[in-house]
Amino acid sequence: MSMEDPAPAALRGRVAVTGGSGGIGTEICRALEERGWRTYALDRVPGDGAGEFIECDLLDGASVERAVASVYAELDTPVFLVTAAGIVEDDVAAEELDIELVDRVMGVNFRGVFLANQAFGRELIARGGGAIVNIASMSGNHVVNSPQRQCIYNASKAAVTALTKSLAVEWGPRGVRVNALSPGYIDTPLNGLKARMHAEWNAGTVLGRMGTPLEAAHAVEFLLSERSGYFVGAELLMDGGFSLR
Repeated sequence: MSMEDPAPAALRGRVAVTGGSGGIGTEICRALEERGWRTYALDRVPGDGAGEFIECDLLDGASVERAVASVYAELDTPVFLVTAAGIVEDDVAAEELDIELVDRVMGVNFRGVFLANQAFGRELIARGGGAIVNIASMSGNHVVNSPQRQCIYNASKAAVTALTKSLAVEWGPRGVRVNALSPGYIDTPLNGLKARMHAEWNAGTVLGRMGTPLEAAHAVEFLLSERSGYFVGAELLMDGGFSLR
């Protein structure tokens, strides 16, 4: 079966994607929809129409709970989760970081991921199980990025991986598989702002290029589907071989 073929009916479902209005999140919504999934884009503002938009501020626990209630308003079936929202400090030396920026990066990248996992995890447990994919990063456990400085982003993504493994142990026996996808450099609008670094990033990968959001979406679908039924607490590294250099 080619990647363009519709997904078998058994693999289709409903997926809520945090950060679904931009970057990897948008492409995840679009790719899953093309293969028969129904997606909900949870974000602060609407994007380009991929996924059914539901307003959600990941820094606000009450907002997350309202978003979950909106998703389940007319549904009895489980809704899987992909946490794709993320931000990074823009090349700031650690000794110069403002604590408010630290709190914001950790808030979106870790606290928001936890709140989304907690809220959707409750529903998945109550409804018989399902799957969660947290978008971590090669920067969490495999590399320290250079030349850009982003120690808080790296720490936040390491925390996402640790959270994923911990939740997998707690929820796996209750039918909820929690896994992480750790991308390397992906050609998204966020990384597009750092065009001056692209040549160095490309040279650092075995494949000589950045990854595409669609490639990330395909990996997410694998982790959501029954094809990965024996994956639990796994971190799937997708970095074009960058960490091998």
